[in-house]
Amino acid sequence: MRALIAVLPGDGIGPEVVRQATRVLQAVANRFLHFFELRNAPIGGEAIDRTGAPLPPATLDLCQSAAAVLLGAVGGPKWDAPNAVRPEQGLLELRRALGLFANLRPISVHPKLVSASPVKAEVLSGADLLFVRELTGGLYFGEKRREADRAVDTCVYSVEEVARVVRVAGSEARKRRGRLTSVDKANVLETSRLWRSVTTRVVREEFPELKLEHQLVDSFAMNVISHPSRFDVVVTENMFGDILTDEASVLCGSIGLLPSASLGAGTRGLFEPIHGSAPDIAGFEVANPYGAILSAAMLLRHSLRLEREARAVEEAVSQAIELGALTGDLAPHSLRPATTEEVGDAVLAALQQAS
Repeated sequence: MRALIAVLPGDGIGPEVVRQATRVLQAVANRFLHFFELRNAPIGGEAIDRTGAPLPPATLDLCQSAAAVLLGAVGGPKWDAPNAVRPEQGLLELRRALGLFANLRPISVHPKLVSASPVKAEVLSGADLLFVRELTGGLYFGEKRREADRAVDTCVYSVEEVARVVRVAGSEARKRRGRLTSVDKANVLETSRLWRSVTTRVVREEFPELKLEHQLVDSFAMNVISHPSRFDVVVTENMFGDILTDEASVLCGSIGLLPSASLGAGTRGLFEPIHGSAPDIAGFEVANPYGAILSAAMLLRHSLRLEREARAVEEAVSQAIELGALTGDLAPHSLRPATTEEVGDAVLAALQQAS
């Protein structure tokens, strides 16, 4: 296969973790006889510094012509001045421009890392979740207004916006254990009441074999930590999904482990770790690259349809963790935790042994 992949390292630790992910992609290409053209472009704060815009036209053009997009992270205190253009605007606009309305965030617990989680081992047993977060609606994209003594953010959802993300979640649940949990705040919010009614209809008409349950967001926030194994696929709106997936990251021991895939109607997707730019540790080669590397695995699976190669990367990550290649967030008491590059080396070594 030949494929153009847009690489957007971004800000903070983004360049460090993306460097390891691109090493893995090149190793996959060499091992499985593919050709991946990895072409870099700026986004976020880096792009603001270079061009004045968080999503320069050239970056958007590259992403629209690529088979997939690999992103590191955007943002940082350097660009937090009041009324300034924010790096996050570039990411939000890129998602909208590419029509990426569904964000997939898998969360599972590696046996080697049970002790890294603050949650008891017996609670973690069997925890394996997939969050499907709506990505282009809700408060983040609604009308925003600032007045003298108040501010307004508007939350809007349409029937079709809800239905299409529920279809993605239903399709994923069908491949897994057949359970779908929809999270809303239907006892208070009109958008959540719409969300609940549309979800019920879509599942009843298109996925009748699934077991559907509805949970209020506050109750779910408690249950996902106290009883994570009861959940399979979780679908929810934009802001709830943003918060809940960061909360659920503690199950696996570190947010640095978690990948994501932002998908639309076609095969092109945007793949990024969920950890953010972490500017306080940028430049020290201590960042955890597993989330970025696993995002590259999701890129292989969802955009390039290379399931064998995706599984090889995931197995290589599991082996590297098993052998103790752990950055400081996963081994806080280690006298010498692995560096970012050493983790990448461990994954590459394991990948060379993949069948």
